[in-house]
Amino acid sequence: MTSQLIPTATHWGNYLVEVNDGRIVAVRPHGDDTDPSPIGQSLLAAMDPTCRIGQPMVRAGYLAKGPDSDTSGRGAEPFVPVPWDKAIGLVAEALLQVKQSRGNEAIYAGSYGWASAGRFHHAQSQLRRFMKQFGGYTYSVNTYSTAAAEVILPHVVGPKDTLFAEASTWDEIARHSDLVVAFGGLPLKNAQVTAGSVGRHTAKAALTACRAAGVDFVNVSPIRDDVAAFLDADQVCPRPNTDTAVMLALARTLVEEGRHDTEFLDRHCTGFARFQAYLMGDDDGEPKDADWAETISGVPAATIRRLARRMADGRTLITVSWSLQRADHGEQPYWMAVTLAAMLGQIGLPGGGFGFGYCAIDGIGARPLPFDWASLEQGENPVETHIPVARIADMLLNPGGSIDYNGQRITYPQIDLVYWAGGNPFHHHQDLNRLLEAWRRPRTIVAHEPFWNAHARHADIVLPATTALERNDFACSRYDTSIAPMHRAVEPFEDARSDYDIFAAMSRRLGFGERFTEGRDEMDWVRHLYEVSQQRAARYGYELPDFDTFWRGGPIHLSAPQGRATMLQRFRDDPDGAPLTTPSGKIEVFSETIEGFGYTDCPGHASWIAPGEWLGAATARSYPLHLISNQPRTRLHSQLDNGAASQDSKIRGREPARLHPDEAARRGIADGDLIRIFNDRGACLAAAVLSEDLSPGIVQIATGAWYGPERSGEPGSLDLRGNPNVLTPDKGASKLSQGPSALSALVEVERYDGPVEEVPAYRPPLA
Repeated sequence: MTSQLIPTATHWGNYLVEVNDGRIVAVRPHGDDTDPSPIGQSLLAAMDPTCRIGQPMVRAGYLAKGPDSDTSGRGAEPFVPVPWDKAIGLVAEALLQVKQSRGNEAIYAGSYGWASAGRFHHAQSQLRRFMKQFGGYTYSVNTYSTAAAEVILPHVVGPKDTLFAEASTWDEIARHSDLVVAFGGLPLKNAQVTAGSVGRHTAKAALTACRAAGVDFVNVSPIRDDVAAFLDADQVCPRPNTDTAVMLALARTLVEEGRHDTEFLDRHCTGFARFQAYLMGDDDGEPKDADWAETISGVPAATIRRLARRMADGRTLITVSWSLQRADHGEQPYWMAVTLAAMLGQIGLPGGGFGFGYCAIDGIGARPLPFDWASLEQGENPVETHIPVARIADMLLNPGGSIDYNGQRITYPQIDLVYWAGGNPFHHHQDLNRLLEAWRRPRTIVAHEPFWNAHARHADIVLPATTALERNDFACSRYDTSIAPMHRAVEPFEDARSDYDIFAAMSRRLGFGERFTEGRDEMDWVRHLYEVSQQRAARYGYELPDFDTFWRGGPIHLSAPQGRATMLQRFRDDPDGAPLTTPSGKIEVFSETIEGFGYTDCPGHASWIAPGEWLGAATARSYPLHLISNQPRTRLHSQLDNGAASQDSKIRGREPARLHPDEAARRGIADGDLIRIFNDRGACLAAAVLSEDLSPGIVQIATGAWYGPERSGEPGSLDLRGNPNVLTPDKGASKLSQGPSALSALVEVERYDGPVEEVPAYRPPLA
């Protein structure tokens, strides 16, 4: 049989899938992309029968006793296959029982995760449309990626989405910036992805052009390769979580030497005098100068003073990675970066000011399209109960308890049923041993999942979902200017179904099938959403071909919008006529609103507040290494950890963990040794990689290895694969955002000489 090349799209690029006799035999990057991601090769594992789920599965205890089963069996008990009609009936019965006994508030369908690319087959949209038509559900707000930023920035300067989308473009930086100071670096490994799709990877070429234009870079990070070597960046290596102290000392130097822009601060900002009193030590007797910051951060005072002068002497862009706000008091480095940029007085000038998340995804720094692509309509949620996204374990463990959040008081509901599709909570969440305890509390957990990962293993009812290669769809992103067809490349694996087909069957069983489907099948919906997108594009002068022409072709690349203003340029030019959306209409160096909340862990201006866990804490005597659990190079989050790109990076089946050679030598660890990383929350196995790109005092391991405990379903069991979230704290960044604080974690490392168990993460847990 002749091979076919079938177009598809992912969050990490567009590809042509070669199919021969119904089998995927090769994956080729689309020719439009000059810097394709190697993650695409992991698509070859999408049909891997060793870990795909081929038919509906029910945990043995749940099949026998339903919601009255012993929930401690989750993660340990085997699963039993059942027919689709039986599985749909079990889920429908459980939903109705909760609705009738406790109401829809007792259903949690937060279902966080990136899922697969595609406008129609977006798993969370499908779930939320279904649940809203069923009567609603308790939901989550904010994201694991940027929760602290999402909450703090509207108080200080404006909505996160607007700031990300309107960030200074790379070509603007190349033309106008003298210096880019990157707190947390500019890691190109993260720029492989953009939610929705990446038609062409542009970040590497853009950075190359900036350097060729003479832009200088400073990498403020304890990890030297957080900035590409070709940028020839100067290196400043603070202790993890101390960036705010360094920024405060930079600000203090500007004031000491009269280099801050008082005119900009007076006209465009509010509250600088209150902040300055703190900066100078008038409030607490502790001047926040460079010598003070050196004792906290380890950065020499002379280095801080030189950098401050350099920043004031030219056009400087301050960038902050998303990672810095995923920490204890993670709001502070973002607030302080805005404050520091305001003191330099360059906000609203081309190539100056601040930016967040450059290289966190490929699209930041590009020119996004001026319209939103169509997506599946969800409707309104009749239930108003919600939680901050990273507080799910708290909610399950403490029904009736309450927390502070952004000036509100939130009370946790009693959750009887969790319904999850399109994500993996055993990847995103922190302190997995605590999550395991929490996961035992609901009476029923339903999961849509293609693979036997920890998400599926810890459910009661598992409905086998298709992957993007087994469906028809199209992909596009607000941060990318392309739209790409996604053709079904292969038939669904065994008896797997799309999320849409699952919810269509469920809604028919529950009596609202016509309302859910609107009489459309898969291709009807794909055509409908494309045509709505076509109409939206036309309003802005973009002409897309008719659907049939689009479907026969490949990716379409639209021209980037021209003539876009620099971020906050209109506000700079006319702060009264173009005010910000903050309470004062200005940049709030001091926030009366936040001060009024009375949160000791987030006062009214940017502040240094020592994290609960950092290298300056007393805990460091027992756990002397700071764990940096950053994004992986070889996969998107935990997706396709079973695939070639991810597997090729592992050592003896374990995730690599990097250490400075001096730290390894002190512990008798050689390159390639298995190591046990541990603290009082848990322990995992990894493989040591010695690298001088890391500062002493840290250990770095990527997130996303599929959680595989030595004893399934048992909290505290050694994770055999190297999932760092058995080690990270499940603690809100502050009462303001309640965001995740995974990057404030201390650990110890030792060489592992025990028995090397088989890694269980990919074996089906069948009876």
